[in-house]
Amino acid sequence: MRDLDKEARARLRGLSKENAERVGAHLVMAGRLLDADPELAYAHAQAAVRRAGRIDVVREAAGIAAYRTGRYAEALRELRTVRRLNGSSEHLPLMADAERGLGRPERAIALAGSEEARTLDAEARTELAIVVSGARTDLGEHDAALVVLDRIPASERRGDLGLRVLQARAVALEAAGRSDEAATVLAGVDPAALERAIGAAATPDEDVVVFDAYDESADEGNEAEADR
Repeated sequence: MRDLDKEARARLRGLSKENAERVGAHLVMAGRLLDADPELAYAHAQAAVRRAGRIDVVREAAGIAAYRTGRYAEALRELRTVRRLNGSSEHLPLMADAERGLGRPERAIALAGSEEARTLDAEARTELAIVVSGARTDLGEHDAALVVLDRIPASERRGDLGLRVLQARAVALEAAGRSDEAATVLAGVDPAALERAIGAAATPDEDVVVFDAYDESADEGNEAEADR
């Protein structure tokens, strides 16, 4: 529990102390393992859902883990549940990309044009623009894919997010058959920095104690707690 941030701990206060500790441990492991072992992270998130399925941070962890493991329909269901529970649209970029993953780029574009999209902060707007650019490429609308990226303000193209915008531009150009231009876009970019920015960098080894994500005997004794 102490490894969770303050806000997440507060969300678990309605649970018994023992159940809160177990749910918190599963959430911590889900977060730690998301890059190194997404499937195991997913298993931990599911264990947390079984114990506390009506808590937004639990469903959020489940949705993100489902997305990272390619379970796009499940990710959409979970993130929509999060939105109903706390009213936040912060995961709209993930939801739009899940629509792309399901072969529905038109729905991704529609989400970007929704009223909810206007409530996003600058970082989330840029993330969503990257997704929309990909959706336009999926539809063969290569010029439109580039225009979406051009409209991102310069102030929002800094750091790792800025590198991701460059990567998205290179992908869009490559898809349009403009390989030389795509190479030029990334010519001055440090490959290691780009890998880090897009999440492709190798995860450093760390001492992580992995416990059983399927603690069925404990879960059976806490079915009532899971719905509180």
